[in-house]
Amino acid sequence: MQVTQTEAIEKTHQVVACKGGEATALERRTMPRTGPGEILLGLRVAGFCGTDLFKLKTGTAGIGSVLGHEIVGEVIELGEGVSGFALGDRVVVPHHVPCGACLYCRRGNETMCETFRENLMDPGGFADTVLIRWRAVEQAAYVVPDAVSDAQAVFVEPAACVLRGVHRSGLAEDGIAVVIGCGSMGLLHLLVIKALYPGSQVIAVDLDEARCKIAADLGADSAGPPGDGAKQHIEALSEGAGADAIFDTVGGPKTLEAGISLSRHGGSIVLFAHAPEGARADFDLNALFKHERRIIGSYSGALAEQKEIFAMICAGRLDPAPLVTHTMPLDDFEAGVGLVVAQKALKVVFTPSRTAGA
Repeated sequence: MQVTQTEAIEKTHQVVACKGGEATALERRTMPRTGPGEILLGLRVAGFCGTDLFKLKTGTAGIGSVLGHEIVGEVIELGEGVSGFALGDRVVVPHHVPCGACLYCRRGNETMCETFRENLMDPGGFADTVLIRWRAVEQAAYVVPDAVSDAQAVFVEPAACVLRGVHRSGLAEDGIAVVIGCGSMGLLHLLVIKALYPGSQVIAVDLDEARCKIAADLGADSAGPPGDGAKQHIEALSEGAGADAIFDTVGGPKTLEAGISLSRHGGSIVLFAHAPEGARADFDLNALFKHERRIIGSYSGALAEQKEIFAMICAGRLDPAPLVTHTMPLDDFEAGVGLVVAQKALKVVFTPSRTAGA
């Protein structure tokens, strides 16, 4: 085994541990060690995701667990048999890998695979060091080239989730898309759609005027509040038909209904956000049936989307780095979460704790 630390010394590191409900605390724990096929990463950056916030707000994060799954790290230890990686490499890697053999995988629903649910990071991304299990090392880890920044690479996993929904929507290269919500994931939809289909038109919809301005600055063809004005604008662009694809990054019955009303006959509405617990949809079924609309749930991203997004970032076609508004050490985790909750931040990225490596 190739290691950078002495076998006789038990090293520790800092992690952000969930304490129940929304509470977290920085804790010192024993640093994980590699087994065969595994790599140990020293954290460089970890992105805070909407799913992390959802688990904190709903109290579904287990006590003692460590959240975080959008990471870029530096290889500090190689397990036996690892090839293709070297000490010091910058690596980006997602936390889920499907089995590739079950019915879901064979039918193209890899993100529904039971094996896919296994978290291949120990203890989680919000830690000074993160162990990557062998399946992720073999199938999902990428060495980040020098020309790609940490702030770009950290978006490989979330952008892959977005890309899967865009592909499933059936949006054409010259299509009209509406993104409902201009938070970090809504704006990431805008960037991915424009990178994939430069000839498409993307309309961003949000109640917050400042976020609409950000969407316009990032390339939205138009951005404004929901309501009759947005509907009329979309109809004017589409010869009265409506948008080809709607991407709901807010979640809940009201935005679903808004999505249906803004879509054309034969269009798609992609649900990309958690709805409130117990929420139920209530809309005219004939608006779906008679007009051949499709409502599509899109959850996470599989290996193919991760590979495609990584290639897009490396080629310079996609640059999500402008979405990062705040960077801070793990010591300030609760402050970063507070900024997101107060909608004073788009993407918060955490760096190692102040004592990391000491």
